[in-house]
Amino acid sequence: MVVSYTQEHVYRHPWHRVTAAAWRKFTDADARAAPLSHILEVHTLSRRVDAGSGRIDAVRAIAGRAARAMRVVSRNANLRALVHVEETCSYRPHPERPDEWTLFRQETSIRCAPLAAVAAWAAEMVERRCAERFRQNASQGREVVETICERLALADH
Repeated sequence: MVVSYTQEHVYRHPWHRVTAAAWRKFTDADARAAPLSHILEVHTLSRRVDAGSGRIDAVRAIAGRAARAMRVVSRNANLRALVHVEETCSYRPHPERPDEWTLFRQETSIRCAPLAAVAAWAAEMVERRCAERFRQNASQGREVVETICERLALADH
């Protein structure tokens, strides 16, 4: 069984500010102290630039900046044999106010490998608990991006 959900959020900031904040979300000192305190360290294990497309491929994110769209794909690196989590976040200018707002879309898939046919119900419970916790953390992540956007907006003026 796979537990999936999708969320959308409109940041009332331009695309360039929101994507800059999103890149800084996990390294921002203020965010690491409070809302994202569950993040211990952030490492870029590898990255590569595709010269043909201009796309950056990294362990923590994949982004296409030139088209005013950014997509970040994250997967868990530990406990993958038991629980596989994949999150895809996209940031693009809002269709109604592209120079002022940014549309954020988050899709998450959590799959727990059943240890045995009899334990499938336990796997489902783990998936649901992981999804619940992930929703809570995702909300905190959006708050961090909003706070960084506010600071960047003040710096722009």
